[in-house]
Amino acid sequence: MSQTAPASQNHDAVPALALAIAGSEATGGAGAQADLKTFQELGVFGIVALTCIVSFDPKDDWNHRFFPVPTEVLEHQLEAVQQDYPELLRTVKLGMQGSPEVIRTSAAALRRQEWDHVVLDPVLICKGQEPGHALDTDQALKAELLPLATFTTPNHFETEQLSGMTVRSVDDLVAAARRIHEVSGAAVLAKGGMHLPGPDAVDVFVDADTVEVLSAPKIGEAGVSGAGCSLAAAVTAELAKGATPLEAARRAKEFVRAGIEQAVAGRTPFAALWQGGLRDR
Repeated sequence: MSQTAPASQNHDAVPALALAIAGSEATGGAGAQADLKTFQELGVFGIVALTCIVSFDPKDDWNHRFFPVPTEVLEHQLEAVQQDYPELLRTVKLGMQGSPEVIRTSAAALRRQEWDHVVLDPVLICKGQEPGHALDTDQALKAELLPLATFTTPNHFETEQLSGMTVRSVDDLVAAARRIHEVSGAAVLAKGGMHLPGPDAVDVFVDADTVEVLSAPKIGEAGVSGAGCSLAAAVTAELAKGATPLEAARRAKEFVRAGIEQAVAGRTPFAALWQGGLRDR
């Protein structure tokens, strides 16, 4: 339970804080679990408000089971967080929301205060789901959350959805990232991942001043659970500590690459990223 801080508390001695408004993924590979582990690894005090609970179903080929958190419960979580850290909390990461109602609840909470950084990981579907699952949240996310974002980290599918463009090459990815920046004003780290041809995993950073292609050799032939969550969380942590958006993007890619190199394999279709990868190198 939080205690009231003395008036003389030295805020310079407090670590950077970051809030994740995201879903729980029970096996620990993605979602809020990945966010908190990433924040901790990068020296940031992590806080979470849960939007939903997602669990794999071992009796149904490990497909996702989705359980939304009632919006009133989300409101209560956010009220507690925002009242507890009214001066210190200036950075937030938005992960899986799951429904238009939850999106509107999160957006209302964001508007209650000023933020230095709002990092949007525009999760429209869980890994392994069909794109059709995204349709009911797509428009709400574009209307409510994208205008509030200062930084966004769409994967290949989300980049196509947000830009309205087809992405089949690095040039396409650059053009789509530019389109998303133009319509949102946010810095964009668009992830090509395993979806673009060639030996390298390519991401593209775009803001008002810079276009930079971030490239590294692909590791394996399959996606890794938690890579997108951890990338956005690493960006969030670095921004909370004072990095520029481009610095945050570069450091986040390095963090995720190290975690993929040491991924944890279970029985689910996707191995899980290890957030301690950089530390254990």
